[in-house]
Amino acid sequence: MDAGIERAERQQPVRLRQSTTAKYRVGDSDKRPWGDWAVLDVGNGYIVKRIRVDPGQRLSLQFHHHRAEDWTVISGKGIVEIAGKPIGVGPGTHVHIPTMATHRISNTGDEVLTFIEIQRGEVLDETDIVRLSDDYGR
Repeated sequence: MDAGIERAERQQPVRLRQSTTAKYRVGDSDKRPWGDWAVLDVGNGYIVKRIRVDPGQRLSLQFHHHRAEDWTVISGKGIVEIAGKPIGVGPGTHVHIPTMATHRISNTGDEVLTFIEIQRGEVLDETDIVRLSDDYGR
Protein backbone atom coordinates (compact mmCIF):
# COMPACT_ATOMS: atom_id res chain seq x y z
CA MET A 1 0.00 0.00 0.00
CA ASP A 2 1.22 3.50 -0.81
CA ALA A 3 2.50 5.24 2.36
CA GLY A 4 0.56 8.43 1.47
CA ILE A 5 -2.76 6.55 1.22
CA GLU A 6 -2.09 4.66 4.45
CA ARG A 7 -1.32 7.92 6.26
CA ALA A 8 -4.51 9.54 4.90
CA GLU A 9 -6.63 6.59 6.08
CA ARG A 10 -5.21 6.86 9.60
CA GLN A 11 -5.97 10.58 9.70
CA GLN A 12 -9.71 10.23 9.05
CA PRO A 13 -11.66 12.33 11.56
CA VAL A 14 -13.17 10.51 14.49
CA ARG A 15 -16.94 10.84 14.51
CA LEU A 16 -18.26 11.71 17.95
CA ARG A 17 -21.75 10.84 19.12
CA GLN A 18 -23.90 13.92 18.69
CA SER A 19 -25.04 15.40 21.99
CA THR A 20 -28.78 15.57 22.51
CA THR A 21 -28.48 18.97 24.17
CA ALA A 22 -29.44 20.57 20.85
CA LYS A 23 -33.08 19.72 21.69
CA TYR A 24 -33.04 22.55 24.24
CA ARG A 25 -32.37 26.20 23.52
CA VAL A 26 -31.69 29.11 25.81
CA GLY A 27 -35.06 30.61 26.68
CA ASP A 28 -37.04 27.36 26.42
CA SER A 29 -39.46 27.07 29.33
CA ASP A 30 -42.41 25.02 30.50
CA LYS A 31 -45.14 25.22 33.13
CA ARG A 32 -45.58 22.02 35.14
CA PRO A 33 -48.15 21.02 37.80
CA TRP A 34 -45.50 21.67 40.49
CA GLY A 35 -44.15 24.99 39.11
CA ASP A 36 -41.99 25.79 36.07
CA TRP A 37 -38.52 25.62 34.51
CA ALA A 38 -36.50 27.71 32.06
CA VAL A 39 -33.28 26.95 30.18
CA LEU A 40 -30.51 29.45 31.01
CA ASP A 41 -27.57 27.90 29.10
CA VAL A 42 -26.86 24.97 26.78
CA GLY A 43 -23.54 23.49 25.72
CA ASN A 44 -22.01 20.23 24.56
CA GLY A 45 -22.79 17.79 27.35
CA TYR A 46 -24.57 20.19 29.73
CA ILE A 47 -27.75 22.19 30.30
CA VAL A 48 -28.40 24.83 32.98
CA LYS A 49 -32.01 25.36 34.11
CA ARG A 50 -33.76 27.57 36.63
CA ILE A 51 -36.46 25.52 38.34
CA ARG A 52 -39.24 26.95 40.54
CA VAL A 53 -41.35 24.72 42.78
CA ASP A 54 -44.59 26.15 44.17
CA PRO A 55 -45.31 25.97 47.94
CA GLY A 56 -46.52 22.51 48.99
CA GLN A 57 -45.52 20.91 45.68
CA ARG A 58 -42.80 18.42 44.75
CA LEU A 59 -41.19 16.88 41.70
CA SER A 60 -41.66 13.19 40.91
CA LEU A 61 -39.40 10.60 42.52
CA GLN A 62 -37.15 9.82 39.56
CA PHE A 63 -33.74 8.80 38.29
CA HIS A 64 -31.72 9.18 35.09
CA HIS A 65 -29.70 6.57 33.21
CA HIS A 66 -27.45 8.99 31.33
CA ARG A 67 -26.94 12.14 33.38
CA ALA A 68 -25.90 13.50 36.74
CA GLU A 69 -27.31 16.71 38.19
CA ASP A 70 -26.15 19.42 40.56
CA TRP A 71 -28.71 21.62 42.29
CA THR A 72 -28.07 24.92 44.09
CA VAL A 73 -30.98 26.47 45.98
CA ILE A 74 -31.42 30.21 45.37
CA SER A 75 -34.50 30.93 47.49
CA GLY A 76 -37.11 29.13 49.55
CA LYS A 77 -36.76 26.00 51.63
CA GLY A 78 -37.47 22.35 51.13
CA ILE A 79 -36.34 18.77 51.36
CA VAL A 80 -34.27 16.97 48.74
CA GLU A 81 -34.40 13.18 48.81
CA ILE A 82 -31.41 11.39 47.25
CA ALA A 83 -31.34 7.58 47.33
CA GLY A 84 -33.88 7.61 50.17
CA LYS A 85 -31.96 10.09 52.34
CA PRO A 86 -33.75 13.40 53.13
CA ILE A 87 -31.66 16.59 53.16
CA GLY A 88 -33.05 19.93 54.34
CA VAL A 89 -32.20 22.69 51.86
CA GLY A 90 -32.33 26.49 51.77
CA PRO A 91 -30.57 29.38 50.00
CA GLY A 92 -26.98 28.44 49.15
CA THR A 93 -27.42 24.69 49.65
CA HIS A 94 -25.79 22.54 46.94
CA VAL A 95 -26.55 18.87 46.32
CA HIS A 96 -25.02 16.45 43.81
CA ILE A 97 -27.25 13.77 42.28
CA PRO A 98 -25.24 10.95 40.69
CA THR A 99 -26.42 9.08 37.60
CA MET A 100 -29.00 6.40 38.57
CA ALA A 101 -29.68 7.90 42.04
CA THR A 102 -33.36 8.27 42.90
CA HIS A 103 -34.21 11.85 43.80
CA ARG A 104 -36.88 14.50 44.23
CA ILE A 105 -37.29 17.93 45.78
CA SER A 106 -40.25 19.11 47.86
CA ASN A 107 -41.11 22.71 48.71
CA THR A 108 -41.87 22.78 52.46
CA GLY A 109 -42.03 26.57 52.73
CA ASP A 110 -44.57 29.33 52.11
CA GLU A 111 -42.73 30.86 49.13
CA VAL A 112 -41.59 29.54 45.77
CA LEU A 113 -38.48 27.33 46.02
CA THR A 114 -36.04 28.33 43.27
CA PHE A 115 -32.93 26.36 42.37
CA ILE A 116 -30.40 26.15 39.57
CA GLU A 117 -29.97 22.71 38.00
CA ILE A 118 -26.89 21.73 36.00
CA GLN A 119 -27.40 18.53 34.00
CA ARG A 120 -24.27 16.79 32.68
CA GLY A 121 -24.25 13.71 30.48
CA GLU A 122 -24.94 12.20 27.08
CA VAL A 123 -28.76 12.25 27.07
CA LEU A 124 -30.15 15.55 28.31
CA ASP A 125 -33.83 15.46 27.49
CA GLU A 126 -37.16 14.20 28.84
CA THR A 127 -36.55 10.67 27.50
CA ASP A 128 -34.05 10.08 30.32
CA ILE A 129 -36.52 10.57 33.17
CA VAL A 130 -37.68 7.37 34.87
CA ARG A 131 -40.53 8.31 37.22
CA LEU A 132 -41.02 5.96 40.17
CA SER A 133 -43.73 7.98 41.93
CA ASP A 134 -45.58 11.07 40.76
CA ASP A 135 -48.24 13.13 42.55
CA TYR A 136 -49.67 14.24 39.19
CA GLY A 137 -50.17 10.86 37.46
CA ARG A 138 -47.49 11.30 34.83
